[in-house]
This record gives sequence, structure tokens and C-alpha cells, in this order.
Amino acid sequence: MSQPAQTPFVESLLTAELPATGKGLAWLDASRREHLAAFVAAGLPDTRMEAWKYTALRALGQRRFLVGDAQAAMRPVDPASLVLPGVDGLQLVFVNGAFRADLSRIDSLPAGLSLQPLSQALERDAESLRFALTRPYREAGDAFARLNAALAADGVVLQVAAGTKITPPISMIFVGAAAEADLSWHVRNVIELGEGAELNLVEQHVASGEPSHLGTVVTDIVLRDDARLQHSVLQNAAEASTLIRRGSLQLSARAQASLHVLELGGALVRHDLQAELIGDQARLDTRGVFVLRGRQHVDTQLAIRHQARNTASESIWRGVADQRARGVFRGAIVVAEGADGSDANLSNKNLLLSAQAEIDTKPELEIYADEVKAAHGATIGQLDERAMFYLRSRGIPLAEARGILTAAFCRSVFESLPGEALREHVSTALIAHLP
Repeated sequence: MSQPAQTPFVESLLTAELPATGKGLAWLDASRREHLAAFVAAGLPDTRMEAWKYTALRALGQRRFLVGDAQAAMRPVDPASLVLPGVDGLQLVFVNGAFRADLSRIDSLPAGLSLQPLSQALERDAESLRFALTRPYREAGDAFARLNAALAADGVVLQVAAGTKITPPISMIFVGAAAEADLSWHVRNVIELGEGAELNLVEQHVASGEPSHLGTVVTDIVLRDDARLQHSVLQNAAEASTLIRRGSLQLSARAQASLHVLELGGALVRHDLQAELIGDQARLDTRGVFVLRGRQHVDTQLAIRHQARNTASESIWRGVADQRARGVFRGAIVVAEGADGSDANLSNKNLLLSAQAEIDTKPELEIYADEVKAAHGATIGQLDERAMFYLRSRGIPLAEARGILTAAFCRSVFESLPGEALREHVSTALIAHLP
């Protein structure tokens, strides 16, 4: 057995049982066993891997987690903690990775919409999920995607039929709830929009109590020709939790996707997004902010690949770190051969509010096509002393002045977030998170 497999974290998985959901499906059982064996053999990634250069997992490797939560159905969760202004339609709620029907609203689905937890989808039509759930992960840094593929017991399966427009937002809510021991829970989401379909999707990560669990979430999204997706992610997990998210997004011809991300919670948070623009005139807009304090560590990895003609992407990301927090941002854009006429832009700006805070940013741009417009840039700085002096000279306390300037720095990211009430909620949550 290789050395990485000797860590307590990996050792605790040697006797892990595969999920009961879907058990007995030969292809699924085989895929789960293969992914778990691959994870155990390779162990956790280390900083020698370029994709994990700025995020050390040594402390995580010394911990042991119980897989799943047998008591998830009885964990207390305040329904009021799940409410977002302007978002009161259909919702699926998962507590420690398990579907909670009592907190969800999935009755009276409109025509053209299929929405169900993965556990039910595997009972009703498992074969339609075979391609998604047996997807191989071969890169050295894909450890948590392998772990999720092996141990994900539930998740969201969402399909919008061709030509269907779902106007009210649909919510996916993942709750980390306090338990008697440290748990690991794993969720797999499969989402597809048919030709010309439209969807507004809101994803929340919240806490009930103060758990220190490990959660992994893998989401695969496919947009067919002319589909439209608005995806908003609000992450405010428990302060001691570890949350690893992996998303893949595939856009066909003339499809459009807009992503807004706010990262507030968690002790160690990793967000990998891999987007492929495979159809002519596809467009992707991403907007994101992380606001960190204490000893939080948030690592965002954004990879966008233009593979077709006249595709476009615009990415605007902001980072704020205070006290001894550390943020990481890598934005990589590849314009592949044949993707002529592509237009790609990436901007990453960061604020350090403390001498002990750290932010590492790494923009990357590779172009292999002709007639391309592309630009990328990154900055790290501090609050403008002149603006701070102006506010203080008018009687505004230091903490409030810092909050005003920081909110202004982040505001451009959320100007395009749909719904005034939701924009106001995001701004309030952002300011409240500052020390």
C-alpha cells in the first residue's frame, strides 16, 4: 500500500460501506468500488500537485470521519434558516447529505420539469443516470471527485424539457447539522436543460448548530442548444466545517449560463468549476466573491475552455481576507484550436484587511485559435486610505467605514444577480460577515 493511504483519513475509509441507495445495480456498484479503490490508492492530494499548490490537506488527513448520517432524518433544522427573500418556490433540502421530505417542497411540478432526489431517481429510472454516475476521474487532483463518486448517497436530479421556461427560482439546500461525531457526507447532482429551456437555480449551503463535518458536492450541468441558466450559490457553512465542491458545466450552441457565487462560511472550502463551451455562440458569465476572517481558507479553481466558434465568457471575481485568513483564486481560460472569434475576459481583484491575511491569485490564458479577443488581470491591495479618511472625518466609526468600502468593492459582482430582495440579502450577509 502506498504511503498516502496510511493517513488516518484514508484508513477510516478502508472499511466504509457503499451507499444503500442504488445498491444491487451491477454497473453502479462496480463504479463505486473502482472509485473508492482509486482514492485509497492515491490518498489525499498534496501541495506538490499544481492544482493544490496553495491548499495543504495535512490536518484533514489526520482526521477520521464516519460516512453518512443514520440519524439525518431526525436532526433538528429551523425552517426559517432556509428562507431567502424572493425565493419561495420549489426546493429540495438535504441534511448531512440525506434528503429531507419534511423540509422540501416538490409537489405540483409544472409541466416539463422533472425534479427528484437521486435516491428516488435510482429506483425509478437508474439507467438514464448511468453515464453521469460512472464518469471517470483520472487527473491526479481529482481525489474528492472520486470519493464523491464512490460514496454519494443522494442528491438532486433535475431535468427541464425542451422549450420549457421555469420562471420561479428552484432551490437546492444543503444543511450541515451537528451530530455526535464528525461525519462525512457526499451529494451528487445531475442537471440538464433541454433545447431552448430556461431555469433559475439557487443553491444554498447552511449550518444547523456547529458541526465540523466534511461535505463533498459534485454537480454536473448540461445545457442543450439555446438553453438559459441562472445559477446563484450562497455558501455559509459552519465555521469548523470542510466543504469541497466540484462543478462541471457544458454549453451547447447559443446556450447561456450566468453564475453568481458568495463564499462566507467554512474552515476549509474548495470550489472547482470546469466549464466547456462546446457549441458555437455559447456564452458563460461568472461572478464570485469570497469574504474571509479568522483562519478561514477558501480555494476557488475556475477553468473555462472555449471549443467552438464565436463563444464568449466574462468572469469577475473579488476576494476579501481579514485577520489570518487565506484565499486562493486560479482562473484558467483556454481558447482551443478552431474556436475562432472567441471573446474571453477574466478579472480578479482582492483586498487584504490585515497584515496577517494572505491571498494567492493566478490568472492563466492559453490561445490556440485566430481572431480572438482575450484579456485577464489580477490585483491585490488594501482599502483606499483617502476614502477611509474621508468617511472617518465625517464621524463614521472605523468598523463601519471598512464595511462600507468593502461592500462597495464587492458590489459590482452582484449587480446582475436577479431579484432586488435577493441582492439586498446578499449585501447584508456580506457586511455582517466582516469582523
